[in-house]
Amino acid sequence: MLKKISMLLLTLVLAIVTLLIAASKPTGPNTVSFDDPVGLWTSLGMLIVLFLPPLILSLFNHLAVKIISAIYQGFIVLTFFGLILVGLILPSVPIIVLGLLGVATSICSIIVTVSVGLKKERLLTNS
Repeated sequence: MLKKISMLLLTLVLAIVTLLIAASKPTGPNTVSFDDPVGLWTSLGMLIVLFLPPLILSLFNHLAVKIISAIYQGFIVLTFFGLILVGLILPSVPIIVLGLLGVATSICSIIVTVSVGLKKERLLTNS
């Protein structure tokens, strides 16, 4: 359980860092920036709220809950893939690097979420 939570928290921290870097380099009037602190705090709050379901689901060790959590985290992977595309459209190496780190961290989090406790389940079903 601690492995699942730590991987999710690492992904959350990476998403927050990405948000803060995006806020430091706004590309237009409707993007998140440090000039609009209410919008920045709103975006940060929404980011944390969106990470709550997989964090809560990581407290349970049932196969169905693991699959639901993995599917939810798959959407996070897709979001980081979108960030890579944005980094390619707006030639920005830090955005691409953060997107790649986010994809790698999220995929590792999915693997950890699904695989933690599988040995115990196999031992219990085989006996």
